[in-house]
Amino acid sequence: MTRRTAYAAHTRFVAPALGTPGARPVILGFIIVESLYRMGQQLLGYLLEAIDPEFAAAVFDGSTPAGLLVNLGSFVILALCLALTLHWVHGRRMTSLLGPIAQLWPQARATFGAVMLVFVAFEALTTGFAVAPGTIIRPLPDWLLLLIPGLAVLLIQISSEEMFYRGYLQQQIAALAPHPAAWLILPNVAFAVAHISPYAAFEENLAYLTWTFCFGLAASDLTARAGTLGPALGLHFANNAYAFLLYGEAGGLDSGLALVLYPAPDPGMPGLEAAPTIGLLPELAILAVTWGAARLALRR
Repeated sequence: MTRRTAYAAHTRFVAPALGTPGARPVILGFIIVESLYRMGQQLLGYLLEAIDPEFAAAVFDGSTPAGLLVNLGSFVILALCLALTLHWVHGRRMTSLLGPIAQLWPQARATFGAVMLVFVAFEALTTGFAVAPGTIIRPLPDWLLLLIPGLAVLLIQISSEEMFYRGYLQQQIAALAPHPAAWLILPNVAFAVAHISPYAAFEENLAYLTWTFCFGLAASDLTARAGTLGPALGLHFANNAYAFLLYGEAGGLDSGLALVLYPAPDPGMPGLEAAPTIGLLPELAILAVTWGAARLALRR
């Protein structure tokens, strides 16, 4: 299958952006969304800090159930900023970012199922679902009680990011520069940079930036092949459900909703600084397998 044939559905997906082509609208739109979103997040942080500094810290690091629920739910600010920008700059609605709805949901379900199957198989093959000494298992009734709101805020988070990066930016950049190199790379550079943490070590940031960029490439490719955001939503939802709802580090970042909490590593452990770099290759390999599984599920 040639690349032109593989991405044939992308032409229809990009069509809503053709009403406002060119560099100026997308640059202006990007600046407005990012500026409004940062201001909204800062305002939320100031309000939480004024009400309860301890809870504000828990929201920032996602280390408690309530803190992580608010953290992930706050991505609704990104969705609102995007909706306003689409209306002001492009005269468009949010639904124009999704592709045909009748195809989106079946594609999302198929991708989600295929990716989760990969994760389960990986866990079975590598650990046999065994847990290390010192691991904490959250009481199942407590975890199940958190599962529905957890899935709801995860849906808000991944939908907001996908509509912005693989929806808005990918469509508008493709309308400006149709070559895949442009709309595969540029939106996902922005996606990766948005995940850099000023509080993390250089090695950790570099590894996470690399993985996030590659994840974005996979999501953009699936979007172009399918002609909807469905596969990207399914991939992102499965990945984040696995990462946020199943496993975490006790007291660590984004661990508030995890079922299994591993003990934090000893800060003096030899080789700990190199761990993010060493772990990057296996994570990229898993990402490649999930991308392939999604393509098989979509038959694309």
